[in-house]
Amino acid sequence: MKVLKFGGTSVASSGVIKQVREISANSKAERIAVVVSALGGVTDLLLDTMHTASRQDASFRKALKGIEDRHLEVVRELLPTKAQSGILSKVKSELNVLETLLEGAYYIGEVTPRLSDKVVSYGELLSAFIISEYFKVSGLDAVFKDSRELLITDQTHGKAAVDFKETDKRIIHYFEEESAKVVILPGFIASSEDGNVTTLGRGGSDYTASIIAAALKVDELQIWTDVSGMFTANPKIVKQAKPIAHISYEEAMELSHFGAKVLYPPTVQPVLAKGLPISIKNTFDPDAAGTLITRKSPEEGRTVRGISYIPGISLLSLEGPGMIGIPGISKRFFEVLSLANISVVLITQASSEHSICIGIADEDASKAIKEIDKAFAFERSQGKIKPVAHEKDLAIIALVGDQMKNHQGLSGRMFSTLGKNNVNIRAIAQGASERNISAVIRKEDVKKALNTLHETFFEENVKQLNLYVLGCGNVGSKLLEQLRKQRKYLKEHLRLNIRVLGISNSRRMYFDEQGISLQNWQDLLAGGEKANAGEFFKTIQKINARNSILVDNTASEKVAESYPRYLRESISVVTCNKIACSSAYENYRQLKELAKQFRAPFLFETNVGAGLPIIDTLKHLVASGDEVLEIKAVLSGSLNFVFDHFDEHTTFHDVVKQAQEQGYTEPDPKIDLSGIDVMRKILILARESGFKLELSDIENRSFLPEEALKTKDNNQFFAALQKHEAEFQQLVRDAKAKKCKLKFVASLKEGKASVGLEHIPQGHDFYSLAGSDNIVLFYTKRYPKQPLIIKGAGAGADVTASGIFADIIRIGTY
Repeated sequence: MKVLKFGGTSVASSGVIKQVREISANSKAERIAVVVSALGGVTDLLLDTMHTASRQDASFRKALKGIEDRHLEVVRELLPTKAQSGILSKVKSELNVLETLLEGAYYIGEVTPRLSDKVVSYGELLSAFIISEYFKVSGLDAVFKDSRELLITDQTHGKAAVDFKETDKRIIHYFEEESAKVVILPGFIASSEDGNVTTLGRGGSDYTASIIAAALKVDELQIWTDVSGMFTANPKIVKQAKPIAHISYEEAMELSHFGAKVLYPPTVQPVLAKGLPISIKNTFDPDAAGTLITRKSPEEGRTVRGISYIPGISLLSLEGPGMIGIPGISKRFFEVLSLANISVVLITQASSEHSICIGIADEDASKAIKEIDKAFAFERSQGKIKPVAHEKDLAIIALVGDQMKNHQGLSGRMFSTLGKNNVNIRAIAQGASERNISAVIRKEDVKKALNTLHETFFEENVKQLNLYVLGCGNVGSKLLEQLRKQRKYLKEHLRLNIRVLGISNSRRMYFDEQGISLQNWQDLLAGGEKANAGEFFKTIQKINARNSILVDNTASEKVAESYPRYLRESISVVTCNKIACSSAYENYRQLKELAKQFRAPFLFETNVGAGLPIIDTLKHLVASGDEVLEIKAVLSGSLNFVFDHFDEHTTFHDVVKQAQEQGYTEPDPKIDLSGIDVMRKILILARESGFKLELSDIENRSFLPEEALKTKDNNQFFAALQKHEAEFQQLVRDAKAKKCKLKFVASLKEGKASVGLEHIPQGHDFYSLAGSDNIVLFYTKRYPKQPLIIKGAGAGADVTASGIFADIIRIGTY
């Protein structure tokens, strides 16, 4: 024999009830007991209607009419016309009694617990009666049985305690006498010894099914709901959550306690002692495997079986010097809460006995504070105990698994994962059984925390990175295209799932929490909202995604100034914008410190050599204990392009124009030609080498005429270049006379840096440097005579985008 329980969503409409009938008819058990809830949403409607009536609001009659119509409609949709008459009469008769009860609440202007139980019982009674009649008419050997005749409780209304001795006796006797193959029973309701209606509390229909299953020692208790079993996490929040095939009673109870709503925790109790299996099944997908709950789950498999949470939590803390070494403080504290009927869901106490911290439901917080402060009024007046401290809008997250106690380091992984994503933990609790590890966090962080933990413990090391891209011009568009093309490779080979959640240019910005399509991002951005730096940051905060990275492809000083607030939110920063790292040394140092403090990488490889691994190589040299003695470098791909193409057969103006058009220079080419860009680059290398330098400390031997340096826009700048063409031609002639080439060289030696145009003779490492290539020579204690050389393309949108891409991957493997 089996017991099948169908919840409200499983009997919400006539269409779903037909599915319930098919599931019941196809059961392989010789006999089944079918326990049903009220039609979906009806219990809440009954409660609302009752309270409306108690406020002497005549609109309760309209609400009651809606409840009546709902049930009559289901009857008419399920049953053939010739079979409807008697059933409709019975339903209307029951609803007339319900109306009388509601009229009573209306006239006396209040609701008693006893009346409340009577009113809400009609949801299950009507549902079970209608379903039983439908089963009969559709050809099943079925019968209706009123659970109030079987389940006997005390007289506590709202959450009655079951008299199991009498209840078991009645259940066994009834099923021995009843021969029908299918018995339909209303869940949730029972009766007291004196015959009054009682209810079993939240999740009472599950409890009813469990009580019957335990009394009859059935082969299996099946809980049919709207999901395919218990999941590794809430699938509505964690899209990658998976059903758990097999789990133990204790694990199921822990997950249910921490918010897995497919199972009500007391449900497990009656079947637990008798070792009866529970199966969680999906009414809407009956062929899905679901979750099997037994005394022991399989030994193999993951140590963490699920991740769950409880929302709407408040933390209350009682502390003070008067608590230390005083017996009975804890007893008084919890006794106050017990007498106030307040449930405590989490407890933690300092070993010094200086404080006790508890987690309770938000709605109980005000009442609890009032009662606790009253109970400890004397100690407060003496300054021995402080007023209760209250933190609200929190949630509890928990890792659950029977085998967790046998594996070291789970707590460390949990808290490290949360810390990397700026999820602040307010309190921690772990039972001696080590079956769960619980932490209290802000409710705003729940989604990020659950997804991050699920990624860590269940997703086979596939790490999701969430990008917010500022700047979608040459470099930004190339980066997005590279991300699109490499998406599959990254997932298969590097276990990285990279999504772009936000993009912005100087005019528009666009967000999508599920990930922006990189096929048509241009169209999406064009239709986005007006760009606003402040709103861009606020939206990222609101989305609050795990492993978030700001990618700055701009040359904006304003954007560079915003990096600290991103890092403080544990949002990593990847940038090709040189302004931040070449600004005041104190700002550079602060950014590096913030990155360490909030465990948010701040990477800027492309600041110096586009896609070349210059900074990364330098970092490894320093980290391994090497010491930089000297750096000689050609760091401007644009300047190298210009002087590689400029000769007596060309004009300086035309070559610079060509470099600009091919994307080798900044939008304002004066930044490159003035030497300021190279100054920033050598400054960054000096700082990464350990030298405390400012931009003003770098000597700049500029080759540009003063007039060109003072221009205010590109038109004036190019006009100045044309005017001074003779001076540029002279530079070429001087170099040719010495059989040298012109290169704009950056140097760092003994803590002093300079940049300027130099004559490079044949045989020098710089002499053959062509096009837009860069080259860096690192002279260190390990490479004192023959330098470590890095050489390659140092400008262009493609290689710069690839450098940014590489930094993103570094964070992904961090």
